[in-house]
Amino acid sequence: MRVRFAPSPTGALHVGGARAALYNWLMARQSGGTFVLRIEDTDRERSTPENIEQILDALRWLDLDWDGEPDLQTTHEQRHRAVVQQLLDEDKAYRSTATADDVRAYKDEHGAGVGFRGAEHATRSHEEGVGAVRLRVPEGETVVRDLVRGDTTFQNVHMDDPVIARADGSPLYNLAVAIDDHDAGITHVVRGEDHLSNTPKQLLVYAALGAEPPAFAHLPLLHGPDGKKLSKRHGAASVQELRDAGYLPDAVVNYLALLGWGDADDETEISRGELVKRFDIGRVSKNPARFDETKLKWLNGRYLRAQGVDGLTATIAGHLQASGHGDAIIGRDELLRTAVEISQEKIQTVDDFWPLAGFLFTGPVDDEKARDKWLDAGHQPNLEAVRDTLSSLEEFSVASVDGALRALVAELGAKAKDVFQPLRVALAGTAVSPGVFESAAALGRDETLRRIDAALAGSAA
Repeated sequence: MRVRFAPSPTGALHVGGARAALYNWLMARQSGGTFVLRIEDTDRERSTPENIEQILDALRWLDLDWDGEPDLQTTHEQRHRAVVQQLLDEDKAYRSTATADDVRAYKDEHGAGVGFRGAEHATRSHEEGVGAVRLRVPEGETVVRDLVRGDTTFQNVHMDDPVIARADGSPLYNLAVAIDDHDAGITHVVRGEDHLSNTPKQLLVYAALGAEPPAFAHLPLLHGPDGKKLSKRHGAASVQELRDAGYLPDAVVNYLALLGWGDADDETEISRGELVKRFDIGRVSKNPARFDETKLKWLNGRYLRAQGVDGLTATIAGHLQASGHGDAIIGRDELLRTAVEISQEKIQTVDDFWPLAGFLFTGPVDDEKARDKWLDAGHQPNLEAVRDTLSSLEEFSVASVDGALRALVAELGAKAKDVFQPLRVALAGTAVSPGVFESAAALGRDETLRRIDAALAGSAA
């Protein structure tokens, strides 16, 4: 089996493109076949080295390794031109001077459903510069045999003679991609269903060359949770955005694999190795799949915690270094590990950690709304009582802080939130943090009391 992923490098790799790359990769690795990466860089203006590197960077992050060097479509142009000339010489193609107005006039005369035949606009010359090159559509029908959608039959009478090269001889997409796939020995073309309309034209190129076409599988497009085509309004829409938001590559691969495909036992968490063993392109649904970042976050959280505290600490440390918080954690390895341990159940992405637990390293944040609600005059006596209780503890641990403060709640006859939340805001500056007992223990007695004193002084002022 030889499969390929052939993106156009016009920007970041969209998650739909990443899913197509993943399915190709899974098929290649399962069969012991070859995964070819071809960059379709014929749009010279947008196919910049930077955009190409974005594609490569995304695939590397997902750990979708390709076989051999990336193949640039522009390096095949002479081969494409030679095929165009061959088709002209064999009278399977012709140069045509037909304009868009000519095509419309033809449709008006013969009917909108009749494919354009440009014989009256054909030139006798095969020289470049004299009309675009059109492929002659034979009589009969063209059948797209699709591993996902089944067979789709196109009546050739409805198909225009497709333009396969410009007047200057430069090839167009449907010719170039068919030649490249044929020359690379591609056995299966797995891509988005937005390419389905191109497939009959590519099959015509194969037929004109007397070549065996590959098997095709057109994947349904991705939609957002609202059922509309996936876009930035639904959240992260590219691989780089997912990486920057703190997702793990294995979680993303797991989630993308299940978008439109599912194993018989309907599992949610499937390791990369199991995906390779069990993936079946024939089980991909024809219906659009819904990319729901909320579900991805849930799955990513499970992957985060599965690393264990030490693994997760290393992951978060790397992310903090990359996101500009590295200086705050230098020399504070024990505190970082503790912060990760007490935060892990509340985070779903690596990016969630710092907003939740950064106060342990940098001091309370300034959440005016939380301060006004929980450090007001009505709660000040409770916070003073908390300070007195904590200052008298012989041992300052999670268990001792927990026991002492719960006893204080009972002694005061107060609601737990009216005792715990003022302490939380004093320590974190906001009403959302890891467990308040765990946070106090992580900070230690002296820093906890210092922050309570600062909060009391601020509320008194």
